[in-house]
Amino acid sequence: MESAPLNPPDPVRLDALLREAAARIGREDAEPLLVHALGVDRAWLFAHASDPVPADEAVRYRALVERRAAGEPVAYLTGRRGFWTLDLEVTPDTLIPRPETELLVELALARIGPKQPARIADLGTGSGAIALALARERPAAVVVATDIDKATLAVAVRNARAHALDNVWFRRGDWEEALGRDRFDLVASNPPYIAEGDAHLSQGDLRHEPPRALSSGPDGLDAIRTIVAAAPRHLVPGGWLLLEHGLDQGAAVRALLEQAGFVDVETARDLEQRDRVTLGRLPG
Repeated sequence: MESAPLNPPDPVRLDALLREAAARIGREDAEPLLVHALGVDRAWLFAHASDPVPADEAVRYRALVERRAAGEPVAYLTGRRGFWTLDLEVTPDTLIPRPETELLVELALARIGPKQPARIADLGTGSGAIALALARERPAAVVVATDIDKATLAVAVRNARAHALDNVWFRRGDWEEALGRDRFDLVASNPPYIAEGDAHLSQGDLRHEPPRALSSGPDGLDAIRTIVAAAPRHLVPGGWLLLEHGLDQGAAVRALLEQAGFVDVETARDLEQRDRVTLGRLPG
């Protein structure tokens, strides 16, 4: 006796699928994953909340939800992350851009005039977030973005092309070595600053991000020391150095800048009133 064919499962409504996922990973993660899986925008989700979701798309979405529940960052699952006014490609070769880094961009823009033909360097550019934001806002400037990793730099190059930013140049190399003998009006960097062995490295999204972009030495300051020591050779007189760092590193980074001869040294705090960016000016 032949068995009756199995009936395909009833299509699930979009709003029900979203509630199911939100119960597992939270609405803030469930929504962008659904937008990605369906290839729509967020407004579309609300306009079509009662629509049935095709079975293959529901399967694909549930697989993404499972991966997020296992700890994979949403940015790596979608391959995208917003930063400043830019939608950027990100991969496991790049650090995931974070909102607090926009403070570094704001501080840099305040020191470069809108029509100033400045030269700017972004050391350890990753996805290109800082360099591309500055290039977008200061089209008269030339921005040099560096990274030691070939695959990482390729992501930044693709992001620049996607946003048609032709005032950004890319160089491969380790921190200041990529700058050669060039001098700049402003050097910015969001270098690795977490101490090696810090418990946070084994938690949350940090578990999946490239370790070389996160930690630097026993106290987390090795990369910052390297950048600060070399910066005077790559800044014009009166040029600025801006560094993002950890919430408990402001005093140490200020001391490094002052010892290197910088003036007007200060630490800016983020929206949560945590030390976030320290900057200083080369006398001149």
